[in-house]
Amino acid sequence: MNQSVVKALRLLDFFDEKHTEWSLRDLALKADLPKPTAYRLLSSLEHVGFLMKTEEQDPKYRLGLRLLELGNLVANQLDLRRVAKPYMEELGEDINEAVHLVIRNENQATYIEKVDSSRAIRLFTQVGKSSPLYIGSGPKLLLAFLSQIEQKTILAQEPLRSMKNDQPIDPATLTEELKKIRKQGFAVSYGEQDEDTIGISYPVYDHHGEVSCALTVSGLAQHFEGQSMEDKKERIKETAKQISIALGAPKNDRIKEG
Repeated sequence: MNQSVVKALRLLDFFDEKHTEWSLRDLALKADLPKPTAYRLLSSLEHVGFLMKTEEQDPKYRLGLRLLELGNLVANQLDLRRVAKPYMEELGEDINEAVHLVIRNENQATYIEKVDSSRAIRLFTQVGKSSPLYIGSGPKLLLAFLSQIEQKTILAQEPLRSMKNDQPIDPATLTEELKKIRKQGFAVSYGEQDEDTIGISYPVYDHHGEVSCALTVSGLAQHFEGQSMEDKKERIKETAKQISIALGAPKNDRIKEG
């Protein structure tokens, strides 16, 4: 663990409703740190936007706007989960498969909510799990709805390898798949994270009409055979639309078509 990072972040704990500003000297005393050390840590926090410094002869430090941005992200995720959960529970009860809510988290996809099935054999996924944006129906759907520039940037940052067998993934083939996903409005994956499983994902839109997350259903492949596959796709699509509308998404053709 990087102790410098820990020390810097712990300085933020000294800011509260009664102490919205700190001078370098006072905060160094409070944190029991040498003044040069405190200055170095505060400067780092200021550099990344966690703190801002007042323009005074004896400047004071205040919490920065970057923390507000991060706080809003957390609030939005909590609101997303709260709104989506009843619809996810209804869907899960109807089709008896695991239902997930997946968001983009930088170059990863993170599962922020889950409703389990009641089947004897269940898929092991947990809230907080992350995976590459190019593996699985939910992550791929999120990647597909990014701009081509963002897609290229993300895919160029690491070697593309299968999670299942560590085999390389052809970027050209993946790019074509992303185009197909975006055009048809949903994603399907076959055994990309777990053997003999299927994942189906539809986009959930926010009040700006932008894709905010993926609604994903996954289960054993044998549960998705024949007409069952089409029936489940329709139910997932409709539920994604319901969540989108509950989040204030505009009722346009794009959402109606999924």
